[in-house]
Amino acid sequence: MFDEETPPARQPGYMIGQKLDAMSVAEINQTIDRLRAEIERLERAREAKSGHMAAAEALFSKK
Repeated sequence: MFDEETPPARQPGYMIGQKLDAMSVAEINQTIDRLRAEIERLERAREAKSGHMAAAEALFSKK
């Protein structure tokens, strides 16, 4: 039988608050690009949820 080990959890490339001394300029630029993309994704999710909340409030509001 083969031993099936679970692979170690993948560590993110950047953790908020981590020291930046060891990062190269290219790594910093890549991290900034990834963070900007993540911010855009979060903003889209927030807008979608806000839209749903507004629709629900309009549906259930007392007139």
